Amino acid sequence: MKKSKLSIFSVLLIALALFLAACGGGDDEGDATGDTGGDNASNEGTEDVETGEDTPDFLSMLTGGTGGTYYPLGGEMAQIITSETGIQTDSPSSNASADNVIALKEGEAELAFVQTDVVAFAVEGINAFEGEPVDNVLAIGSLYPETVQIVTTADSGIESVEDLAGKKVSVGAPGSGTYINAEQIFEAYDMTMDDVDAQHLDFDESTGGIQDGNIDAAFITAGTPTGAVEGLGATTEVSVVPIEQDKIDAIIEKYPYYAEDTIPAGTYSSVDEEIKTVAVLAMLAVTDSLSEDVVYDITKAIYDNADTITHSKGEFITPETGVEGIGIDFHPGAERYFKEAGVLDE
Repeated sequence: MKKSKLSIFSVLLIALALFLAACGGGDDEGDATGDTGGDNASNEGTEDVETGEDTPDFLSMLTGGTGGTYYPLGGEMAQIITSETGIQTDSPSSNASADNVIALKEGEAELAFVQTDVVAFAVEGINAFEGEPVDNVLAIGSLYPETVQIVTTADSGIESVEDLAGKKVSVGAPGSGTYINAEQIFEAYDMTMDDVDAQHLDFDESTGGIQDGNIDAAFITAGTPTGAVEGLGATTEVSVVPIEQDKIDAIIEKYPYYAEDTIPAGTYSSVDEEIKTVAVLAMLAVTDSLSEDVVYDITKAIYDNADTITHSKGEFITPETGVEGIGIDFHPGAERYFKEAGVLDE
């Protein structure tokens, strides 16, 4: 009987010792997973790798509408990330920039195509993000210029931005950067959304509406040539409305994230002379929930293998252009890549 009691007591002592050891290790685990205030914070990467939290099995990279540039380019980039990092990455369509930023904020995706201007608004908490700044989204890098195209038909009688007054005009899908671009261009012409019959359509819906005669024109902010506009041009004589030089200068002066841009003659079959307009930049954004090593690998995969991209915008994706026009902080993983590439200062 005494032997039995002694055994029970020994077991209790062992259990108590294990319990105290577990409690004593709590601070190390907290520091390793990102808690602040501890000398053991440098163990963060090692601990994350051991727990498997540092390298996800799956990533979602939001793109845009199927008729734009984000979607097909994103599909190729997702394949590159999957192949080079071993992390399965998909590239679903979406309503593009502003909605993509919200999805990143709410943890619905890890990566997303966005316009440089829109994500800057989000971080600053202005325009569509008034009073609700986004604090968990960082930059991977710029990709290519996104041209603001005001598309109509050759027989519409619309030859200038002023001619849009009173017309049915698609100003972009709800939550898109295109809507903000339209607002700012109207502003340069002393116009507002109230001066047009604004329609909130995506690119495919916009060009379909023009073809069917349901709308008169559409703002389409995307890399050129844009698939939806090319599709319209197959059945309809397309016209692209120019922006006058003084208005371009005024837009750039007030909103420095714009750049002057030219749509070359022949970009679309019925556009036989160059069209002056403005552009913003497309970029890839990421949540801060991904580790430095994972984002470094993603960044390296994209920019080191851009020459394998068959989409025409692949030629713009280089380490040098990747750091241009970024108005928010780089993710530490992307920053490390660009510093190693010699395009960011140490």
